[in-house]
Amino acid sequence: MHWQTARYVIDLGRPRVMGIVNVTPDSFSDQGLHASAAAALAHCEALLEQGADLLDIGGESTRPGARAPTAQEELVRVLPVLRGAVGLGVPVSVDTSEPAVMQEALALGVDIVNDVRALRRPGALQAVVAHPRAGVCLMHMKGEPATMQSQAVYEDVVVEVRDFLRERVQEVVAAGIARECIAVDPGIGFAKTDDHNLSLLSRQHELLDLGLPLLVGWSRKSTLGRLTGRPVGERLAASVAAALAAVHRGAHIVRVHDVAATVDALKVWQAAESGRVPD
Repeated sequence: MHWQTARYVIDLGRPRVMGIVNVTPDSFSDQGLHASAAAALAHCEALLEQGADLLDIGGESTRPGARAPTAQEELVRVLPVLRGAVGLGVPVSVDTSEPAVMQEALALGVDIVNDVRALRRPGALQAVVAHPRAGVCLMHMKGEPATMQSQAVYEDVVVEVRDFLRERVQEVVAAGIARECIAVDPGIGFAKTDDHNLSLLSRQHELLDLGLPLLVGWSRKSTLGRLTGRPVGERLAASVAAALAAVHRGAHIVRVHDVAATVDALKVWQAAESGRVPD
């Protein structure tokens, strides 16, 4: 399987690691550690040294209860970082739902739009259609980050997430985005209880029925904290375990904060699966 993006065709014959770069003052995981452009770019370079295959750069905190920034706030945060990141020689993703940010980022040469709202904001779909080779990741979420946990009600979360993603893919393809440019994300932690998240992991193979690259983000999530009793800064082992479980169940891309540990774990997993040292 491959994922077509603006500048790169990403070979998904092996699991890929997407490194997270939060350019926000209120990220749940790093408390604004990379909020300046210089710090964020240095973090991009560090993640690449650790083995990241892609970079995902975002200027909106989507933790439960977070306030959405204005389009201008988001542009000020991410554009200087994106401008530097596109020269680093790897696919670059912008984590945004804001059409104005999508337009500016794609004009800079950014490869992928990673949208937690699945291109449902007015103008978002049109912004991506204007760049027909750009990659897009469509994620499942109900409501908005400020209120989403109150909407975590499902009869069968896996079926409902799969059906939502299928419908969004159909609408996006009908608008003019090529199917080979699309990946999907079940949205772990977004309008989901712990049991919902774990059902999506244990039955993740059902999402593969969509026939598209599957991107999954378990890194440092609250469910892992409740499973282990660990605060957000001490969830490395749990995050790596969840990433491996997701890959074992067919995930093509894992979105993580802790790149080095995840890359090492995947090397061991690949060697165990194949019975030889990976090329």
